[in-house]
Amino acid sequence: MLKELRTGKIRGVIIHKIDRSARNLRDWADLGELIDHGIEVHFANESLDLNSRGGRLSADIQAVVASDYIRNLREEAKKGIYGRLKQGYYPMRAPVGYCDNGAAKPKTVDPIKGPLVRQAFDLYATAQWSLPRLVDELHRRGLRNRGGGRVTVNGLHKILRNPFYTGVIRINASGQMYEGNHEAIVSTRLFETVQDVLHGRVGTRTQVHDFVFRRFVKCAHCGRSLIGDLKKGRVYYRCHTRTCPTTSLREDIIAAEVEHRLAALRFTHVERDYFATRIRTLKATWFADREREAEALSIKIEQLSERLNRVTDAWIDGALDREMFEERKAGLIAERRALADRRADFEANRASVPDELEKFVELAGSAYSLYRNASVEKKRRLLRLLMSNCTADRKTLGFTYFIPFQMLAEREPETDGGPSSEIARTPARTFAHIFEYFSQHSGIDLRLGE
Repeated sequence: MLKELRTGKIRGVIIHKIDRSARNLRDWADLGELIDHGIEVHFANESLDLNSRGGRLSADIQAVVASDYIRNLREEAKKGIYGRLKQGYYPMRAPVGYCDNGAAKPKTVDPIKGPLVRQAFDLYATAQWSLPRLVDELHRRGLRNRGGGRVTVNGLHKILRNPFYTGVIRINASGQMYEGNHEAIVSTRLFETVQDVLHGRVGTRTQVHDFVFRRFVKCAHCGRSLIGDLKKGRVYYRCHTRTCPTTSLREDIIAAEVEHRLAALRFTHVERDYFATRIRTLKATWFADREREAEALSIKIEQLSERLNRVTDAWIDGALDREMFEERKAGLIAERRALADRRADFEANRASVPDELEKFVELAGSAYSLYRNASVEKKRRLLRLLMSNCTADRKTLGFTYFIPFQMLAEREPETDGGPSSEIARTPARTFAHIFEYFSQHSGIDLRLGE
């Protein structure tokens, strides 16, 4: 309308009331400029002559009052919105995967779209899907946007970036975080994995050759992955940084070294019997121990809530600036959410440490045979489960297991049940250290996959 008025094709405009023309003073200034250029402006509810000094003064006063009314209305609306956010409610439309249930009611998981959103996170976390391919796959499985149409690439990117699915509300405009009272669709750990993939911290490059150790061995000097290359029937892994001394490593040499390292994880009969006995004992008392652990988690969550309240009080009292307050609040909310997820695992009987230990012992004990008989893809999955890093320095390979497997690899095996020369590495001490680790890091995914 303003464009048409400025071109002179239209003589003027009739507006219902002044407050319909002055949402802010800038709008009123634009309208005043048009009036000065001879455009006729009339108000249906006010008899004002805008071409006279007195009429313009009266209109200016009413416009200022209308603009202040709008400003006050905006502040009151924001106060209501942030009040709901502090209560854990999301006063906007539910994102894809959730259902709206009216004002002052938490969002609930959509029985159809919710599981599909969870699948989107699971699939993308594997780093094997690009966003366009995943959009097509999710559309084939039945995921639709709020209007019933196809979820776009941009829409899927917003879903994967939204912490709302972990139970946390983030206001993008201000960066503020609030703990929601809605049910989480994905865990915090899965969400962080997806963020790593989105930010390129996990390799997703498509390979022409399906080499066993692609993106697994890294140069100890530059930190880049060695690139596989097929030459005369043999596969060589090379660092393409010219200044690095690492030249190339044959795949069969790497494979032999990997098998040698995996063989160190195998149990003797004495160790296997000892671990099995300890796990049976833990299972017998686990339910009572779990209740005590759940109670301890509840106490920790309450302590974090108290800390969050103290941080809020410090901000209100002016002891913290806004940036420091938001940083500490976000950290406390994330920590409390992680503990809440862990407590939920206990309540759902998914975080049974004896069961996880049993899976761990089974995987570690059979890792060597699994690797030798597995397909290329399963070999890579197995290595990703066991090892966090593999580096090459010239012709020397260095392997770093994940912590529980590292504990096993560094133990001193026993064959006859006699005392060990290093008491810190006996099966009993090793089991105690591994049990402590799993108690503090429950929910570790030890599934090799189908």
